[in-house]
Amino acid sequence: MSGKVGAAMFLPTRRVTQMQDNQQPPPPIQPGQDGIEAKTGQIAQQARDLAIKHGPPAVGALVLFIVAWAFAAWVRRALRRALLKTRLDQTLVKFVSNLAKWVIIAMAAITCLSLFGIVPTSFAALIGAVTLAIGLGFQGSLSNLAAGVMLLTFRPFKVGDVVVVAGQLGRVNEIDMMITEIDTPDGRRVSIPNSQVIGGVIENITHHPRRRVDIPVGVAYAADIDATRAALERAVRSVKPRLDEPPPEAILQELGSSSVNWVLRVWTARDDFFATRQATIRAAKMALDDAGISIPFPQMDVWVRAVPPGMDAAGALGAREVKSTLPSGL
Repeated sequence: MSGKVGAAMFLPTRRVTQMQDNQQPPPPIQPGQDGIEAKTGQIAQQARDLAIKHGPPAVGALVLFIVAWAFAAWVRRALRRALLKTRLDQTLVKFVSNLAKWVIIAMAAITCLSLFGIVPTSFAALIGAVTLAIGLGFQGSLSNLAAGVMLLTFRPFKVGDVVVVAGQLGRVNEIDMMITEIDTPDGRRVSIPNSQVIGGVIENITHHPRRRVDIPVGVAYAADIDATRAALERAVRSVKPRLDEPPPEAILQELGSSSVNWVLRVWTARDDFFATRQATIRAAKMALDDAGISIPFPQMDVWVRAVPPGMDAAGALGAREVKSTLPSGL
């Protein structure tokens, strides 16, 4: 019995030892693996938090800005059509419609900032400093903007007028906030800064509904004054197209160096100016030809008063020309 008791006492020990021998050892722990996994999880969690916090406002701001841009374009087109029906000046129509578009876009941008909790009034000092820096950097652009406001206020010309500004002749296509666009007679589009337009002489050619054509004409001194006047008056009365009032005129202007100078004046509608000008030149030339009156051209007559003995007139003229080229005192 004592042998059985001793065997029973040693059996559990053999089982525990056998179980410990069959158990697999745990895998070795890589150094830093737990730290990388923890950091990755932390970054992922922060990304999820940011997406949850700022995702809806960002999507909302993007959708709002796209809708506002489309709405501003529609308002611009609708406002332009409505103002054109009121027979308002095209210059003001374009300016007001463009201004309305940019005001809507600016309000949409401020609203998008408020979706992120950014209140513009809290950045008043910063906005003031940035505005000052921008003003100094864009001084020329701001002067153009101020000049554009002056052009729209005083309105020396409007869209469609033919003007001479900054040395350029053309028809005004658009007066923008910064530049003025004109189309030249040879088919060029010229953009002129508004500061140069308002700072120089502005000549509005088509401001009045009628214009006067002035054609200078010179006739020979041998022509009879009364006969010349009668021929030129017949010429201006035959010009078409022209206006009957004021009546056309042929005015004796001056006694020139080589001709008696006249000026023909014919009034016409502003749209017929160039046609009337060509018709007046043609009529004057034909009238003078029919009357036998010549139009002189610049020439020089040389008179030799004394010919030295043994030298003909040609030799005397040549000697005089040589002497005139020598320095004084020789």
